[in-house]
Amino acid sequence: MDATTGPVLSPAPATPPASADEGYPFDTIDRALRAATARLTGGLSPFALYTAWQDWAVHFASAPGRQLALAFDAADSIQAYARFATAAMSSTVTGEMATPPVAPSRNDHRFDDPAWAGLPYVLWQQAFLAQEQWWERATQPVRGVAKINADRAAFVARQLLDAASPSNLPWLNPTVVRRTLEEGGANLARGLANAADDAAAALAKAERPTSLAFEVGVNVAATPGTVIYRNELMELIQYTPATPSVLAEPVLIVPAWIMKFYILDLSPANSLIRWLVGQGHTVFAISWRNPTDADRDVEFDAYRTRGILAALDAVGAVVPDRKIHACGYCLGGTQLAIAAAKMARDGDERLASVTLLAAQTDFSEAGELMLFVDENQIAFLEDLMWDQGVLESGQMSGAFQLLRSNDLVWSRMVKSYLLGERDVESDLAAWNADATRMPYRMHAQYLRRLFLENRLTAGRYVLDGRPVALKDIRVPLFVVGTETDHIAPWRSVYKLHLFTESELTFVLTSGGHNAGIVSEPGHRGRRHRIATAKGDDAYVDPDSWLATAPATAGSWWPAWSGWLAARSAADRVAPPPVGAPSEGLVPLGPAPGAYVKG
Repeated sequence: MDATTGPVLSPAPATPPASADEGYPFDTIDRALRAATARLTGGLSPFALYTAWQDWAVHFASAPGRQLALAFDAADSIQAYARFATAAMSSTVTGEMATPPVAPSRNDHRFDDPAWAGLPYVLWQQAFLAQEQWWERATQPVRGVAKINADRAAFVARQLLDAASPSNLPWLNPTVVRRTLEEGGANLARGLANAADDAAAALAKAERPTSLAFEVGVNVAATPGTVIYRNELMELIQYTPATPSVLAEPVLIVPAWIMKFYILDLSPANSLIRWLVGQGHTVFAISWRNPTDADRDVEFDAYRTRGILAALDAVGAVVPDRKIHACGYCLGGTQLAIAAAKMARDGDERLASVTLLAAQTDFSEAGELMLFVDENQIAFLEDLMWDQGVLESGQMSGAFQLLRSNDLVWSRMVKSYLLGERDVESDLAAWNADATRMPYRMHAQYLRRLFLENRLTAGRYVLDGRPVALKDIRVPLFVVGTETDHIAPWRSVYKLHLFTESELTFVLTSGGHNAGIVSEPGHRGRRHRIATAKGDDAYVDPDSWLATAPATAGSWWPAWSGWLAARSAADRVAPPPVGAPSEGLVPLGPAPGAYVKG
């Protein structure tokens, strides 16, 4: 094996991949037009949204019973609001405020300021919440409407309502009014400067740094280690041991290439990698190269062969005659599951265990991201990537932000542009701003084969001419889901129970897709649930599992470290050497390497 700098991946051929309209004259004109449209819409297909509204509207128009029920709902809501408004106005005399008829949802923080409970702000708040509640009922599925279209109609209604919230208007938001009076308008001046900075960055197609206080390799991604292998797709980092002896079996971490790897190596206090090394584990981690348009034809399977398998070869050379604990996060976990299934099918027994962090293997219930997954939407996105060669980070993050537009769009705009405040500097925010791109062919294959066609759990995911099956995996599995994950919903992650006969330890931790994984010991408010299912145990559905698995305060990290130790050799050994010179694995530079800075 050679630890090489690796060539840049070869440019794309002139011919695009097969598509439904390939072969027709002037097809390139159509694709270029759709790509230009996609740039204006952030990658969202207006045709898919129009189809959804048309489906819902036609069925709603032919449902007089539903219309009548909603008319009664509207009348009841208006009457309740009128009664409340009358009582609220009377409170100026009586001094007792009536109870508002509509309460914000538990996760809605737009109206947290106590001033929203007073006049006149409570009247605007209640009028808005009543409309929001009515539209939520109005966009419930009508009999005969395709579920995805009903969901999209509700999504569009929610986006329009979120934009019209009184919390977004400076003269209706009591927090903004109070701050403006206190500062004599200085907050608005700062907000205008913030908006100008963001607009300039957007025009220059540059990311505004979320934080200037965190530097890769200095105070994030700073765990000591050495790059021992590099190819055109990834670098492999071997971390420096922190204990005199180590567990015999090493750990290989496979992050998602949709993110920089150091989400698992943030500040020293909350770095999972640093913590693992401190527990006596020999840790290796993949750092993916950030692709450019020259890498447009990198295939999804390359991340298995040139990524995971190449890393396993290198780890095996450094720590020979030992099995490897493999851990995959998000998309890296999905690819690791595929790799493990093929290895099991082909008799490759190098794995000691598989850990999947917020990683889906079945995509039939992939949560709100499915709003953006159907033939129409994927074809639209493919044309955008075909034109650019990659999916740009901003285009990718736009969909995630829309799923939580209250928190990730409008609330941030109010804070930055009306209150004149930037987000508090944090390592997680700095990492989130350090975005990556996705190669055209890889992302198209991923969306079609997994999200759209769900081939892996349907027995139709083919490698080397034969399908792979998750049930072939025989090593122990440790699977982590997070309670509020909108990218990999925990019930979707939990479905792996249906597709394996291995021992499976499932953990449900508080937090979301990132914060739930970055859950270091001592982190305030963290909790987790854990239970193990043997291969021959009867299936327990997720809601029953939730009802019976007790909640434990604290981080899940110690449980995982103990789980790994229990599935390793009993005796500790001396730390392995750095690299394997006889196998061509020599130090190529200190961690975190070169690719993470690209």
